[in-house]
Amino acid sequence: MKNIIEINNLNKSFGEVKAVCDLSIKVGEGQLFAFLGVNGAGKSTTINIMCGQLAQDSGTVIIDGINLDHNVDAIKGKLGVVFQNSVLDKALTVKDNLESRAALYGIAGSECTKRIRELAQMLDFNNLLKRNVGKLSGGERRRVDIARALLHKPKILILDEPTTGLDPQTRKLLWNVIDNLRHQDNMTVFLTTHYMEEAADSNYVVILDSGKLVAQGTPLELKNKYTGDFINLYGVSENDVKQLNVAYEAVPEGYRLSVVNTQAATELIVKHPELFTDYEIAKGKMDDVFINVTGRKLVGGDEK
Repeated sequence: MKNIIEINNLNKSFGEVKAVCDLSIKVGEGQLFAFLGVNGAGKSTTINIMCGQLAQDSGTVIIDGINLDHNVDAIKGKLGVVFQNSVLDKALTVKDNLESRAALYGIAGSECTKRIRELAQMLDFNNLLKRNVGKLSGGERRRVDIARALLHKPKILILDEPTTGLDPQTRKLLWNVIDNLRHQDNMTVFLTTHYMEEAADSNYVVILDSGKLVAQGTPLELKNKYTGDFINLYGVSENDVKQLNVAYEAVPEGYRLSVVNTQAATELIVKHPELFTDYEIAKGKMDDVFINVTGRKLVGGDEK
C-alpha cells in the first residue's frame, strides 16, 4: 500500500511548551487513520502544520509525494479539512458559502452548480441551499462543513472531531457518506475524535500524549496489547464467581470477569462448564486502550 502521508521527526514548540515532539507517522492511501490524544496532546498542531497554516520547527511532512516545504500550495489542493469549529460565513446562504469556496479552486459556472447539487444530494441538504448558515442547526451546519471540504474532490479528508455534539442520525449519515467516498474514490481520511467507537472502525490508530507518540497499531493489535478480554456471565451467584479466582465486577443480571486474553477465557470456560451456561466474551474496548496507554479519559474540545 502506498503511503500518502509521511511525517518524519516533526517538532513544534510554543515557547517552553513542546506541542509536538519528534513525531513520525505514515498513513496508507485509502485508510481511515485515527489520530488520538487528550486535549493538548498535539493533534491540532500537527494538522495545522500539514495544512500549511503553521510552520514546523524541524522535521519533514510529505503528502502524496510532495514535500510540504517545497510546494505547500500543491498540497493544499489535495486536502479537504473539516475543523473542530465551523468556518462557514453565518451571514451568507449555504449556496453562497459553497460557491465562494469553490471559486478558490477554480470551480465555477455549470461545473460548480453540478458539484453543489451532487453534495447536497449526498449529504441531504437540498432544502437548505437558500437558507442563511446562521439559521442552521448544528447538525445541518456540519453537513455543509463537510460538503465545503469535499468540493474539489480531495485525495485526503482531514476530520478534526467532526461529529462532536451531533445526534446519532446525523453521525450515521456523515459516516455513511465518508465510507462510501473512501471505497469509491480511495480517499484517505485522517481523523481526530473522542468517540472511541469511531476509532475502533479505523484501519490504523496513533495515540499521542504530550506531543509524543505513545502507541500505534490496528484497533485489534492495540486491544490485544493494552487490554484483556471480558466474560459476561449470567445466571450464577457471587459465590460461584469467587471460586473462579479472577477479577470481576457486578453488572446487570450477572458479573463481568476480566481475563488476560481469549485463550485464558476459553480455558476458564472449559474448566468450569457447569457455570458457563449463559455467557458472552468481548474484547476490551478502545476506551480501555486509551485509558491504559495515557492514564486519562479522552474528551473533546479545543487544544493545541
